[in-house]
Amino acid sequence: MTRALITLDDYRDAARRRLPRIVFDYLEGGAGSERGLSRNREAFARTRLVPDRLTDVSQRRQAIAPFGRPWESPFAVAPMGLTGVVRPQGDLILARAAARAGIPFCLSTAATSTIEAVRRASDGELWFQLYVVQRALADRLVARAREAGCTTLVLTVDVAVNGDRVRDRRNGFGVPLRMTPRILLDGVRHPVWSLRQVRQGFPQLAHFVVAGDGDVEAQAALMARQMDASFDWTALARLRDDWRGTLIVKGIVSAEDARHCERLGVDGVVVSNHGGRQLEDAPAPIDLLPAVADACGLPVLMDSGVRDGADVVKAMAAGARGVLVGRPLLYALAADGERGVDAVLAMLRRQVDTTLALLGTPDVTRLERRHLA
Repeated sequence: MTRALITLDDYRDAARRRLPRIVFDYLEGGAGSERGLSRNREAFARTRLVPDRLTDVSQRRQAIAPFGRPWESPFAVAPMGLTGVVRPQGDLILARAAARAGIPFCLSTAATSTIEAVRRASDGELWFQLYVVQRALADRLVARAREAGCTTLVLTVDVAVNGDRVRDRRNGFGVPLRMTPRILLDGVRHPVWSLRQVRQGFPQLAHFVVAGDGDVEAQAALMARQMDASFDWTALARLRDDWRGTLIVKGIVSAEDARHCERLGVDGVVVSNHGGRQLEDAPAPIDLLPAVADACGLPVLMDSGVRDGADVVKAMAAGARGVLVGRPLLYALAADGERGVDAVLAMLRRQVDTTLALLGTPDVTRLERRHLA
């Protein structure tokens, strides 16, 4: 008998059962020995909440507007590459679910659907996350994001080179997947996943699937995270001039870098260690939030290690103006497709609401550091 999908652990267990190991390891893994991955969760676990008592919490509010546009909940869908490996059309499923939930969806440069396809599939708020592999290619992607009506560009700056993804190296993970005997056998053991992939066609990095050797090289470079390691503050200033929408820099972990972003006219930063997938010994973002939030006047978002609504509340109390959620939605996508993503987003919303009520704080925007211990 299949266990009901009630908790996030239920979705994670279902994802593990339904995905070949090579795919689940890609979803689940971190850098090196995965100390950073564990540190992100441990930091949330040791962060405690201190309730106010005898406050009126009969009406609770969790809507925010960190950049002037409303979010119905204080979390958005983080940029995640290769979602189509988890389930065909994963980016489209996530974008539609985000629109129904009234929150932004951020499409990765490493997506398996194009910006244009996602825009056609959803009328929700669309962000685009930019990896700078090649400057000219980045310029074309920025132009496409502008043309597709993306409100926000999210520049990721913590991937000058690829983190040491040991699981992926051991499994030989890549796009397109190389059909080794071991992978073929794993596919046979997961027939539902395999049939979906065969029907839809194995996913590719959609923004690079065009004619021309240069794009083939760019696709390979992106898979290996061979970014333009020369991209610097001067290049960011140029991007600021070129992109007139909201510009967010993701991967900031120091107060000084946050201040520098503010001086260049950036609209917001994301405190992030890339979900523990890059620098293994980077601090947990929840621990860095207060210093970064105090250092600048920008809206500060965070990601990495968020698994439930209580984590969202903790991040907001620590100084975040919003939270990006990643892996929980991939568990949901693998376990139950579009219905699963809707359910996990609703779960997160309920958990935020319950935590606010028990914390004695009726409005998520009124959370303060005094609520943490």
